[in-house]
Amino acid sequence: MFDDYQVTGKKGTRDGFGAGMAELGRSNDQVVALCADLIGSLKIQKFIEENPKRFFQAGIAEANMMSMSAGLATAGKIPFATTFANFATGRVYDQIRQSIAYSDKNVKICASHAGLTLGEDGATHQILEDIGLMKMLPHMTVINPCDYNQTKEATIAIADHHGPVYLRFGRPGWPIFMPEGSFKIGKAITMKEGSDVTILATGHMVYYAMEATRTLEAKGISVELINIHTIKPLDDEAILKSLTKTKCVVTCEEHQRNGGLGDSVAQLMSMHNPTPQEYIAVNDSFGESGSPAQLLDKYGLGIKDIIAATERVLKRK
Repeated sequence: MFDDYQVTGKKGTRDGFGAGMAELGRSNDQVVALCADLIGSLKIQKFIEENPKRFFQAGIAEANMMSMSAGLATAGKIPFATTFANFATGRVYDQIRQSIAYSDKNVKICASHAGLTLGEDGATHQILEDIGLMKMLPHMTVINPCDYNQTKEATIAIADHHGPVYLRFGRPGWPIFMPEGSFKIGKAITMKEGSDVTILATGHMVYYAMEATRTLEAKGISVELINIHTIKPLDDEAILKSLTKTKCVVTCEEHQRNGGLGDSVAQLMSMHNPTPQEYIAVNDSFGESGSPAQLLDKYGLGIKDIIAATERVLKRK
């Protein structure tokens, strides 16, 4: 089964979002797009070209864009509000809470350039708190896909899901390895079954976890690797089933340790099955300028770090 996950190319997850939007533009006439002066960065040129009357340029006024989206949803449209993750969450949290989440508006908040892999733009734009901010909001679904294919499928899927959604993706070219047709909101994907340790990964970190798993398997460690593309609702059943078997876990995310996937898993385990856990995440720090690979390694999110965390947690069983 693990051999099904082979790299077939390299594209940004934001390119997958753009491809999904283009397809939605042709298949769902209720979908409208809004942007805060970042059309090229969000890769929505094709949607706009084919559906000019279904696009609204909000300019550098993200709070207004969220309020506009709430109004469009009230009128029966399916608004996709697009900007950088830093501006889509921290800058406009009040508008999201009051105008979108509180009244369960059918707004899709689509956020690019998340995490350390934003790279050279530096700490001010590398938001690492957004998953925590958004998962705490009632009614909000939080999705963090791992490659071009999964981001395209998630973009299309959220149009059919009623209620507010936070869709998070990134800037850099990234390996494409997920087979098409494997995405379903709220359903984790077991990429490889194993018996010694569970590795739960989300977003860009799924690829690094996959590469770490190959090395660990060569060392004789049996890894169960699970792609957690939906942070909320979490697939409790899949995670608890795996932990019952392996009895230890490593969580991998391009996010702060506080408030992210790891915390959601720890909360789940504390209620049902306390289990040794190691975190691969940024540890209470801002980022800095650098290449994506350099930053992931410096902040402890590299492939070697996943391998080391796995070896540590195995000693705690």
